[in-house]
Amino acid sequence: MSARAEAGTGEDPGTAAARLTGRPATRRRPLSAVLTEVTLDGGQTVMVKRGDDPGAVEAEAAGLRWLADAGTVRVPAVHGHDRHWLVTDQVPAGRPSARAAARFGRDLATLHAVGAPAFGAPPPDGPTDAYIGMAPMRNVTGTDWPRWYAEHRVLPYLRRAVDDGTVRHGEAEVIERACERLPELAGPAEPPARLHGDLWNGNVLWGADGQVWLIDPAAHGGHRETDLAMLHLFGCPHLDQVLDGYQEVAPLAEGWADRVGLHQLFPLLVHTVLFGRGYAGQAVTVARAALAR
Repeated sequence: MSARAEAGTGEDPGTAAARLTGRPATRRRPLSAVLTEVTLDGGQTVMVKRGDDPGAVEAEAAGLRWLADAGTVRVPAVHGHDRHWLVTDQVPAGRPSARAAARFGRDLATLHAVGAPAFGAPPPDGPTDAYIGMAPMRNVTGTDWPRWYAEHRVLPYLRRAVDDGTVRHGEAEVIERACERLPELAGPAEPPARLHGDLWNGNVLWGADGQVWLIDPAAHGGHRETDLAMLHLFGCPHLDQVLDGYQEVAPLAEGWADRVGLHQLFPLLVHTVLFGRGYAGQAVTVARAALAR
């Protein structure tokens, strides 16, 4: 049966893994409501993820393959997927180390340099209507990063947050002013980079092999500083070593540290939409800081 065959209505993760890989499942261990560790006949362990939002699994599978095609950062191999199920390699867990962090930084810089056709470009075979975490994310392309970032990454989530009542109108005006000034605040023009797109610490796995592995991408063409700003937002072990490794391969433009907040507006507003008012204050704070420059 094709790896894109439809999942049955009541299918469980083990059955889905067997169908998509062609190998019987011998053991199942649920890790969350949507993620199950499944051992296949022969001993290989895979991760089986359920996704019911339209296009979510397709977007994640396409993103993993696009990142893997670059041959730089390590991502789990995709063994099969359909509309509801994604089967990938398991990454045996290790411990963070400065050495792995520096190598990750170098690999991330190389990934970004592989590039993308345009800002907002989805992976090949990836849908225009994709996701970042549980939030919808439209991959509409553009050639001018400040305008594209405001129009397709910041403002859609700001409008929804205002409609939901989690961002007040006066606060929204601060963020809108920061968007208006993006052309002068964004720094030197950069070519579209191949982004992971949701590079917070929870999607950075420190493998038992001493390497860093990336999962759950929201991959698209974007500004390379956005991935780095996401690493800063929620913390990352040995972040200084990651940045040192990155700068060895692809030095960042002058003033990049002052622009971290601008690049965090997007994920902060996504979190505001998903999780409420707590993140709204952070978004307004970084917008005010940008305007004060």
